[in-house]
Amino acid sequence: MINLVQHDEARVAAFRDNSTHGRRADIPLENQKSCFTVLVGIGNPPTYYNLLVDTGSAVTWVGANKAYEKTASSFVTPWEVVIPTIIYRILFTDVLTFDDTFTTEMKIAVASDYDEGMIYNGVLGIGPTGLSAGSVKNHPEIELETITQRLFDTGSISQPLVGIFFQPSSRDGNDGGILNFGEPNTAFYTDDIAYTPVTTIFPASMFWGFEQRITYGTTEILLTGFGIVDCGSTYNYLASNAYENYRVETGANFDSRTNFLSITPERYDALLPLEFHIGGINGLDGGVYLAVKNLNTPVGRGDDFRLGYVFLQRFYAVFDIAGSRVGFSKTPFTDATTN
Repeated sequence: MINLVQHDEARVAAFRDNSTHGRRADIPLENQKSCFTVLVGIGNPPTYYNLLVDTGSAVTWVGANKAYEKTASSFVTPWEVVIPTIIYRILFTDVLTFDDTFTTEMKIAVASDYDEGMIYNGVLGIGPTGLSAGSVKNHPEIELETITQRLFDTGSISQPLVGIFFQPSSRDGNDGGILNFGEPNTAFYTDDIAYTPVTTIFPASMFWGFEQRITYGTTEILLTGFGIVDCGSTYNYLASNAYENYRVETGANFDSRTNFLSITPERYDALLPLEFHIGGINGLDGGVYLAVKNLNTPVGRGDDFRLGYVFLQRFYAVFDIAGSRVGFSKTPFTDATTN
């Protein structure tokens, strides 16, 4: 978990802000070592589910590894939802409870079957609302509210945005995270947040996508590219050209046993910073080395990179619906050598 004192201080601030201004809600996350999950109560009385926090989707659903329990607050809709990896998705309206701090009513999908490899009970989708377009079967005009938009529309938070803080994994278990709904929480980042607009280049424009270039040391490995930040992905992915540039510069070899790039101890000691230049943000260096995989697509198709869980363990990120922008700042763990 995150530092307990820090967590309690954040909760005190959340209660104070929510009671006086409705500004922010801070929700703790659990590190699953490949993703982060949030404990959500659904129904009245609530049944608790561990949901994957996913910026790459906009639908919230439950039913994986744990059945959905109907209660007096559960209302079935006549709609079916189409979501990859799960089967027979009926849409319900129900009450969601977060960290016993606040509740809200919203629409959720319920699965009757799912990918058995999942380690969670469903997904909390916090991607752009437009990602849900086409999700309701035979109703392409319907977009489902994300939890961020729902909290804003009901007056629970002051702005339709969410900040994410992921702490790097550590052996002592002190490695949780936080969702900050409504406004960024200054307790979790160290610099001013630098924002960049969501790109208009497809398909990155469908997600929290933006333009960036990437350098290894002083060498450009991606001159200009468009891609996304996706906390539902574990690793960082680069288009094939950029991936090969990175492999050559690091002197790495592809290890077919693990499907990762591998380097010798000598080359590890000589590694240079891998830096992300995002919009007006120069040189976000998170020490993210060799947690890089190949997208197997060429540069120039609007899917040039995906920055995942290992990236977000080094930077605080803000996803702003109203501003159609993404922001980043360094954290106390940007240069950490854990994980």
